[in-house]
Amino acid sequence: MLVRDAMSTMVLTIGPAHTLRQAARLMAARRVGAAVVLDGDNEGGPGILTERDILTSVGAGQDPDQETAGAHTTTDVVYAAPSWTLDEAAEAMSHGGFRHLIVLDGHGPVGVVSVRDIIRCWVPARERQGALVG
Repeated sequence: MLVRDAMSTMVLTIGPAHTLRQAARLMAARRVGAAVVLDGDNEGGPGILTERDILTSVGAGQDPDQETAGAHTTTDVVYAAPSWTLDEAAEAMSHGGFRHLIVLDGHGPVGVVSVRDIIRCWVPARERQGALVG
C-alpha cells in the first residue's frame, strides 16, 4: 500500500503568525495532530507544527496566546512522496522520531500521513492475511 492510499488529503494549513492557541483550536476542530505551516519567507518548503510542539510550549509555561506557530514550527522536515510505500513512511518516522509526514507532490503539500493512518491501513490488511491463512 502507498502513502497516497493512507494520507489525509484535508490538510490544515496555517501561517507562522497564528498563535499556538489559534493553531490548537483549528487542530482540535479538524481532529488532526499536526498543521502544515506555510511561510512565504521560508524557501526550504513548508514546516510542521504538531500537538507535541504545543504541549512542550505550554508545559514550559509559555503563553499560548503570545507564542506563535512560527516560533515552534519544525522546519527541517522530512517529506514523503505519494508514491512511497507505507513501509518507507514508517521507517522515516521511526528513524526521525516523529509521527507525521507532510506529503509533497511538486512544490506543495497534498496530504499528511500519520502513524495512525499507517496503522489504520496495516491492521485490516493483516486481518485479511490471517483470514486467508486460517
